[in-house]
Amino acid sequence: QVQLVESGGGLVQAGGSLRLSCLASGSIFSLYDFGWYRQAPGKQRELVALIRRIGSTNYADSVKGRFTISSDNAKNTVYLQMNSLKPEDTAVYYCHAEIATKYHYWGQGTQVTVSS
Repeated sequence: QVQLVESGGGLVQAGGSLRLSCLASGSIFSLYDFGWYRQAPGKQRELVALIRRIGSTNYADSVKGRFTISSDNAKNTVYLQMNSLKPEDTAVYYCHAEIATKYHYWGQGTQVTVSS
């Protein structure tokens, strides 16, 4: 199992930047695929960015060119760099870990609010 703790959320003006961090502990970090999801009020949770253990990444169309997911194995941490933030990016952002497409783990979420 793995425990996930997000940090870095907050309030930012449109056009600004935030860097989210997800600290993973309790298991072997390199065995997992990690993703960032977000959920806005009244909307379904959606995948924002994915980084697989092999290093490949994927992004939602809405954030391509603005967000970057990365990982640091030495720190057991996954990051989401968010630039050019828009009000529609406002949501609770969740870190997700998956192994063997069977076991799923979620962080508690961190609020990102982008003011217009």
